[in-house]
Amino acid sequence: MEIKKIKKTSKQLEIEVIDENETLLNPVKELLLQDENVDYAAIMTDHPESNKRRLFVKLKKGKNAKPVDVLLKTVKKLENEVKDFKKSLKK
Repeated sequence: MEIKKIKKTSKQLEIEVIDENETLLNPVKELLLQDENVDYAAIMTDHPESNKRRLFVKLKKGKNAKPVDVLLKTVKKLENEVKDFKKSLKK
């Protein structure tokens, strides 16, 4: 997997994720949408057979959070959820 920053502002972030598909990105997007700072999150692709996906995040106005920090927090939350799922499976 390779990640390239496409656009970054104080309230928006767009990254390109190469060699991954929606299997990884959909849970990230869904958790982003649950964050109180996030106004909009989406996954985009130019073509269904492309190996490139773009993740777009837009934060709400008036919030002091940074898009990169919100994304990192979301990925950490997803990591913890997967670990909890694994522990439950082992029981």
